[in-house]
Amino acid sequence: MRQSRSLSAVEAATNVVVGWLVALATQLAVFPAVGLQVTLAQHLWTSLAFTSVSFLRGYLLRRLFVRLG
Repeated sequence: MRQSRSLSAVEAATNVVVGWLVALATQLAVFPAVGLQVTLAQHLWTSLAFTSVSFLRGYLLRRLFVRLG
């Protein structure tokens, strides 16, 4: 059974959102513990950049694996 492009996008987005929430919570806990002072806005902007890259990576890898078989 093949997965549609739109369903691939939904799956990748869900994976990225859950990963983003875990990463953000980890940043909020770990950064202060290692002496990094970062504002919430800086956390959000940085995580937005990485989330965008992660979504694109997940989507493209899913499409590659669907194509391969």
